[in-house]
Amino acid sequence: MSKKLGFGFMRLPLLNRDDQTSFDFALLNKLVDTFIEKGFSYFDTAFVYHKFKSEEAIRKAVVERYPRNAFQLATKLKTSLLKSEEEQEDIFNEQLAKCGVTFFDYYLIHNIGYSAYQQANQFNTFDFVQSKKREGKVLNVGISFHDTPELLDEVLTAHPELDFVQLQINYIDWEDSGIQSRRCWEVARKHNMPVIVMEPCKGGDLAAVPQEAKQMMKIYNPEMSIPSWAIRFAASLEGVMMVLTGMNTMAQVLDNTSYMTDFQPLREEEYKVIWAVADIISKNIVISCTNCRYCENECPQKIAIPDYFALYNGRKRTITEDLSSQFVYYINLASTHGKAGDCISCGECEKACPQHLNISELLKDVSATFDGITLPTNRD
Repeated sequence: MSKKLGFGFMRLPLLNRDDQTSFDFALLNKLVDTFIEKGFSYFDTAFVYHKFKSEEAIRKAVVERYPRNAFQLATKLKTSLLKSEEEQEDIFNEQLAKCGVTFFDYYLIHNIGYSAYQQANQFNTFDFVQSKKREGKVLNVGISFHDTPELLDEVLTAHPELDFVQLQINYIDWEDSGIQSRRCWEVARKHNMPVIVMEPCKGGDLAAVPQEAKQMMKIYNPEMSIPSWAIRFAASLEGVMMVLTGMNTMAQVLDNTSYMTDFQPLREEEYKVIWAVADIISKNIVISCTNCRYCENECPQKIAIPDYFALYNGRKRTITEDLSSQFVYYINLASTHGKAGDCISCGECEKACPQHLNISELLKDVSATFDGITLPTNRD
């Protein structure tokens, strides 16, 4: 196993923020090169990321530019896409072709929750992925999980053959009643199951903390970045073998690799700072969206849900009454997407949301804030 930091291919640098497939390969290649030069080798993608194009991006940025022994590759199979058991073979072969490899180091059944677990059982997905391991086309089999600790216990009890589990763990979700990071981690430890951590910075929320929290961290250690606290928190947990983070700037790659090259677990005094910071952040986050975009992929109205939530959060954090910045972005997005008020409450987005957000109700709040408002015209 490589060092404890993995490069997630879910939030890649783009040439056009409105086009999730407009990868900035000039920048992405530099990020990958720097990551590998610093001694790291784990890359994580999935069939559905970036509108089904992330696996192709990883082929171009990593696989075609480095020998196979220079990197470890993880990808995922989403059971909600399946209409028959036979489709799994087709999707798996398509993934091998998209990624340009003959085997995957890590292969996951994607986003296991109650419905996905039923689908996996219906299509014998656990048997399928084990067959790929026997064929040598997968080296390690696991699941990514977004549901209750009780269900996780059920899954791991039924499938001790799994090699690892991927969990959402961060200090803001540690005691959250919806995510239950701590209790899910405890279940993994009970089963002696190695853990890969996703969302250590919760979609960037823990990289841009409120000023009061930032000051607290900087007073304790002026040299450490704000994201480093979140990533070190996850990496310090017993049983965690890898922490995944999305990196789309050189500054992020250089920062993350700097403190993860010679990783030092958190000290007792640092935990005290983190819990104080968590209390501050909890009072400032309105919508706990991580920008995974699973909801957007399912929306029949093509509503830019995560983008609207980010604008709404930004609006709620704004001290002044000036709405112009968020509103301009909203209008631009709404010109090519459904407006927040176009939601028909079909519930498809909520089925897909790993954070279990009541999206249709939250979109009503977004609509009340942005829809129908006009900006004053500057006639100078």
